[in-house]
Amino acid sequence: MAEARIIPVVLSGGSGTRLWPVSREQHPKQLQPLLGDGSLLQDTLQRLQGLPLGAPVVVSNQEYRFITAEQLRELRLPKWSLLLEPAGRNTAPALTAAALYAIRDGADPVLLTTPADHHVRDAAAFRAAVLRGLAEAEAGAVVTFGIVPDRAETGYGYIEARVGASDTARGAPVDLLAFREKPDAATAEAYVAGGRHFWNSGIFMLRASVWLKAIGHFAPEILAGCTRAVASAKDDGDFVRLDAAAFAASPADSIDYAVMEKLPAALALDIPARVVPLDVGWADVGAWDALWQAIARDTDDNAVKGDVWLEDSHGNLVIAEHGLVACIGCEDMVVVETADAVLIAPKARTQEVKRIVSRLKAAGRSEVELHRKVHRPWGWYDSIDKGERFQVKRIVVRPGATLSLQMHHHRAEHWVVVCGTAKVTRGDEVILLGENESTYIPLGVKHRLENPGQIPLEIIEVQSGSYLGEDDIVRFEDNYGRKQ
Repeated sequence: MAEARIIPVVLSGGSGTRLWPVSREQHPKQLQPLLGDGSLLQDTLQRLQGLPLGAPVVVSNQEYRFITAEQLRELRLPKWSLLLEPAGRNTAPALTAAALYAIRDGADPVLLTTPADHHVRDAAAFRAAVLRGLAEAEAGAVVTFGIVPDRAETGYGYIEARVGASDTARGAPVDLLAFREKPDAATAEAYVAGGRHFWNSGIFMLRASVWLKAIGHFAPEILAGCTRAVASAKDDGDFVRLDAAAFAASPADSIDYAVMEKLPAALALDIPARVVPLDVGWADVGAWDALWQAIARDTDDNAVKGDVWLEDSHGNLVIAEHGLVACIGCEDMVVVETADAVLIAPKARTQEVKRIVSRLKAAGRSEVELHRKVHRPWGWYDSIDKGERFQVKRIVVRPGATLSLQMHHHRAEHWVVVCGTAKVTRGDEVILLGENESTYIPLGVKHRLENPGQIPLEIIEVQSGSYLGEDDIVRFEDNYGRKQ
């Protein structure tokens, strides 16, 4: 096995509202399989395999902790760390906390910092680019990866570099001159024509000590807050919980604004800044039009996923998650169907999805926060049907997993085992139920569901009562540290 020279730091805390209705507040885009069988987070870590890696550090919102940990376990990595942000403070505090965590045992590793929501078509070329920049990072430089532009894009920031055509072709590291804000169309055209500008990928590689030196110089308040947050962090196995009060005291800022845009002019810091040109089929999956760019398209320029039928339609993105979607005469549209919501919009206006999400949130609509299928640390449930005073759920419990010991003030529950074995605590009795057997949980009775078997337990739950909200749960014991 190659010597571990790189610690991946994957920033996975965003909410991804522009990709609603697939991305939800409690199950955001980076945890969704938008481009294949694995989630964007899983794809991010898998494309790094083959590099001389140490255990990755994933920084995530604490609201996503259980599903994030489950997805990391699915990758069968030898070791990983999951740092939980108690509140979103943007990417600069996230990287600072990860760097402080990485040096806690006296090491000074090279950190490869990447968002969890990017797509890379050529993973082998990406790994080769990382290796081309590794020696520079080990020697104390900040290395960023500049995407070779294939169009005059106004939606990305740019990096200006001291570069010639041969440098771009070889992908050799070159001097970073400046970061440029998102340009207008004419400026973007000039950038692409001049050959000295790259899209800013937001992927960086540098030693932990170099980042801490830079953030301490440009944003000492961020360093101070994160230092206290890591020093008082609680490690409870799967999770490293940053101290909430200390982390909240850190100003919110991005890596670019806090450090990178200021670095080339900061001669006193004596930190070289280098760019590795990257031509790997990269896309920032930030909105539906960007996903259309990333997905393979047919001869009519349609990108489809799921059970989709098209007639006389061109340039569309159509996603069917739950049922059949048919389009006739559609041009440059986005159609996204999920079990509980459908989005239809011109491709050119998909950035406005955030406005719909804001209105839905203000109206208290649950579709902003959760999917119909909801992941829990013990498995998942799918709300199949509901009406006045009743709700039906399909519940799947992983082998060996246990729901909390709980009770409800406003509902009773009927459980029917579809497959597997259920161990049921109901008041003072404990019973085992097999396939096609059932039980009844009266209102106000303490109860618990466990899967003692080796295969997933699947049950159908029928709730009845005056109020069926998820907040009607009083927990007495819980294996997953959720609030009582």
